[in-house]
Amino acid sequence: MSEKIALELGLEAEEYQHIKEKLRREPNFTELGIFSAMWSEHCSYKSSRAFLSRLPTEGDCVICGPGENAGVVDIGDNKAAVFKMESHNHPSYIEPYHGAATGVGGVMRDIFTMGARPVANFNALRFGAPEHPKTKHLLSGVISGLADYGNCIGVPMLGGATGFDTQYDDNILVNAMCVGIAQQDAIFYARAGKPGNQVFYVGSKTGRDGIHGATMASASFEGDTDNRPTVQVGDPFAEKLLLEACLELMQTNAIVGIQDMGAAGLTSSAVEIAAKGGVGIQLNLDNVPLREPEMSAYEIMLSESQERMLVILKPGKEKLAMQIFEKWQLDCINIGEITDTKHLEVLQHDEQQAYLPLDMLAQPPLAAPTQTTTSSTPKATASVPMQADARECLLKLLNSPELGSRRWIYEQYDQTVMGDSIRTPGADAAIVRIHGSTRALAVSVDVTPRYVHADPLEGGRQAVAESFRNLVASGAKPLAITNCLNFGNPKKPETTGQFASAIEGMREACIALDFPVVSGNVSFYNETRGHGIPPTPSIGGVGLIDDITRIPGTGFNEAGDAILLLGETHGHLECSLYARVNGVPDGAPPPIDLGAEKHNGAFVLEHIRNGGIRAVHDISAGGLIAALAQMSLLGGRGAVITPPASHIHPNGILFGEDQARYIVTCSPEDTDKLLEAAKAGNVPAIWIGTAGDANLTIEGVTSIALKDLREAFESWMPNYMRSN
Repeated sequence: MSEKIALELGLEAEEYQHIKEKLRREPNFTELGIFSAMWSEHCSYKSSRAFLSRLPTEGDCVICGPGENAGVVDIGDNKAAVFKMESHNHPSYIEPYHGAATGVGGVMRDIFTMGARPVANFNALRFGAPEHPKTKHLLSGVISGLADYGNCIGVPMLGGATGFDTQYDDNILVNAMCVGIAQQDAIFYARAGKPGNQVFYVGSKTGRDGIHGATMASASFEGDTDNRPTVQVGDPFAEKLLLEACLELMQTNAIVGIQDMGAAGLTSSAVEIAAKGGVGIQLNLDNVPLREPEMSAYEIMLSESQERMLVILKPGKEKLAMQIFEKWQLDCINIGEITDTKHLEVLQHDEQQAYLPLDMLAQPPLAAPTQTTTSSTPKATASVPMQADARECLLKLLNSPELGSRRWIYEQYDQTVMGDSIRTPGADAAIVRIHGSTRALAVSVDVTPRYVHADPLEGGRQAVAESFRNLVASGAKPLAITNCLNFGNPKKPETTGQFASAIEGMREACIALDFPVVSGNVSFYNETRGHGIPPTPSIGGVGLIDDITRIPGTGFNEAGDAILLLGETHGHLECSLYARVNGVPDGAPPPIDLGAEKHNGAFVLEHIRNGGIRAVHDISAGGLIAALAQMSLLGGRGAVITPPASHIHPNGILFGEDQARYIVTCSPEDTDKLLEAAKAGNVPAIWIGTAGDANLTIEGVTSIALKDLREAFESWMPNYMRSN
């Protein structure tokens, strides 16, 4: 087999030589395909593994950290939250509808493979500039794909984040997250068990869609969409059947191990489930149910057809499993067995098609270290103009891709199916009840790419810290995070430097906030024609609410309520939305004081629980004035705000994006008590106004009618989608 073919399949020349040396022979075409999939960046993490090992993955609540299909954390009462985030970026650019839909389907399988019932879906999306000719088409297709798959399978889509920037013009990001709930004593893992155990293929049939999808996701784009055959096509109705059949089988004590056929399909599921157990696996492809005739061993092993699982059954349980899957009208077929060879053996038509050592497949040689360089984006900028009209800036931001309402997006999602949705999209975090209880999970999805691009270390810290704040603002104790780390070409020193620095920032924040990483995904090669995306480490945070009757409000609901500002204000305007709207290039992002983040968050949580705080909103993009406008809109009530006396220019106070800050409301009679508690706890806190006016009034600066705020906020995206 020639080196040329190996290179065409995505292997490096050095890797091909390594394979020949270790095998002491030439690999055949099927074997090369298996190596190219398993050693792809998407499957092997060969360029990121060393950096990822620095992330904290243990904590009091952690049951299972990275390495399985999803992370698992203890939520009490013998229950566990199971969650994961995955990327489907390249497929969603090529075929936005199917790429996004199968992203949802794939991450949900990661959840119910572990024995958890999915209870909520989320997403983190990045598109190009609105004026780019493909953006509207991509946005429409992606949202339709996400909505249709989630709605059809009957799992609510409860939140996410959507951004626009010209640097994503030719390489959009579609990150899908799912959260499920399982019994702690019924968590399932990818385990093969003993030699002799039977290997069963369950779910939909195998076709030629998605072949080499993992390899395609591990390469840069050249600006075309000629990779359509590598994009999978999903069937949410088949996935619903598969979900119910798997959960039913899991109740029978019949399963030794189970693994989703995700990236690299049958290849990765077989390799992973056997390699973890230190055993071998033999597959007979003649028994694999096919959707298309005369598929080769290469095609069957690398197909990424959706809605399929590999299940290792306990001896004597085979008939029971087949009966359950027959009831759900799905295939359940014996395609092999666990062996003691420590090899992957593939048979077809009574001939051996592949015979490869599993330890070699599962542990590719690490990518050669790339010399890292710091980001080329400057950390300082010219002075941000202070004299801009605050009213004009706020309305411009609210009526823009940056802060405009995403209602057009989330109203396409079924947000209430299953009946446990408490807080749906539009607030700091979504909230879903733990079924049959008075407790709930809060989930947020966060990242500020302009911060990470300007300073990957601070940006990495901020992404984790904002997720922490959003959970706290919902009344939840932050438990753990998942992530989807979207970066450019790891062979470029600048990209490797961005990645290493962002990981270090995330590490520092996770340790300081006691917020471990339990699962995640790395998506490299997000670049087209040599131009990479801004580094975008999406963070999905999960927290626990012990009492749903103590969930705070999100807006100005009660006339007369006092409005307090917690946290220190320095008026940091570099790298802010205010700077952007005034035409200033990004400078240094706001510094992150992780001690203040934890301290202020603990104070807010304590006073939510004791009833002293009625409503909370964290301060992030757009600063204090944007947060005030959002609370006015969420509560349907304006406010009169008295900016604090300060040497800082009013626009710095209003639009500065200083971190570790919250707006909270309390009853008038509790104001002094809350301020005294903050002083005693060394938490910066000041009274800044009163809720209840018909306008949002910033004394001495501007007054804006609530209807004008709403018109600006709600109109951008509908107008954009209606425009030619």
